[in-house]
Amino acid sequence: MSQQRRVGYVPGVFDMFHVGHLNILRNARLACDHLIAGVVSDERATDVKGRLPIVPVAERLEIVRALRFVDEAVVEDVPEKLLMWERLHFDVIIKGDDWRGTPKGDKLERDFASVGVEVVYLPYTVHTSSTLLRQVLDTRFAISG
Repeated sequence: MSQQRRVGYVPGVFDMFHVGHLNILRNARLACDHLIAGVVSDERATDVKGRLPIVPVAERLEIVRALRFVDEAVVEDVPEKLLMWERLHFDVIIKGDDWRGTPKGDKLERDFASVGVEVVYLPYTVHTSSTLLRQVLDTRFAISG
C-alpha cells in the first residue's frame, strides 16, 4: 500500500528573520511530508505592506532554504495564493492564526476549498514580528540620528 506525500506551502515575507519565522516554519513541517516555503518578492511585499523589505528577496530566500525543515523555497511573485497553487499543487497551505477569522483568512479558505486544499493555522508569535523589529529600529535611529 503506497502512501501519498502531503505537500505543504507556507508563504511569508520572512524579512529580518526571527524566532516567529522559525516557529512557523518548524511547525509547518509537522503538517506535511514535504514543505515548500514561499518567500514573497520585494515587489509583492511592497504592494502588500507599503514598504520595501529590509533584507532583499535573494537573501531571504537563501536563509529560508538553509533551514533543515524546509524542503524547497520559492519566490512568491503573484498577487493571489491560488496562483502559487497552480504552479506547485500543494495539499495544504499554512498561515499564522492571526489570519483566522479575518477577511484575508476567509478569502483564503474560500479560494482553497474550491481546489480541495486544506488551510492550517499555526500560532502566531505575538511578541516578535518584523513590524515590531522595524519599529524598534526606526525609533533607535530617530533618537541617535
